[in-house]
Amino acid sequence: MIELPLFFDVEVEWKEKRGGELRSEGLPAVAVAAPPEFQGQEGTWTPEHLFVASVNACFMTTLLAIAENSRLEIVKLSSKATGRLEKTDGSGYQITEIVLKPDLVIRAAKDLERAARLVEKAEKNCLISNSIKSAIKLEPKVYHEQSPVHPCPPVSGSTAKSG
Repeated sequence: MIELPLFFDVEVEWKEKRGGELRSEGLPAVAVAAPPEFQGQEGTWTPEHLFVASVNACFMTTLLAIAENSRLEIVKLSSKATGRLEKTDGSGYQITEIVLKPDLVIRAAKDLERAARLVEKAEKNCLISNSIKSAIKLEPKVYHEQSPVHPCPPVSGSTAKSG
């Protein structure tokens, strides 16, 4: 049983211009900066990248936990995510949408439909996407290991959250 609440401490220290170093005890430091479009540094992780990455990584770990609990054998999983940054009336800049595009390869063809349901369940149960107001959209691709061109069954509608 997990004892709650849990706390995750992160520190950022300004280094130069619009960049700094992100740290947390026991983890490697990460250089962070504003995006080049906002006078930041090229080739450096930005808060925007980290925000989108947080949703994508949480989706992955949630899907892996659900698949394990459901005894769905995953052969391969990768996921691309794209966050849309826009200027909104009254709120300034926001990431208004994150599109997740997981590619999932499962062991058994008989589990294609169940795998698609578990992908949707993972998106709905991701604690990061449930903690933010940006819309989260899911665009999965699920394949059987022996037939990688066979797409997963259609997902019933597009899942999206908005706050």
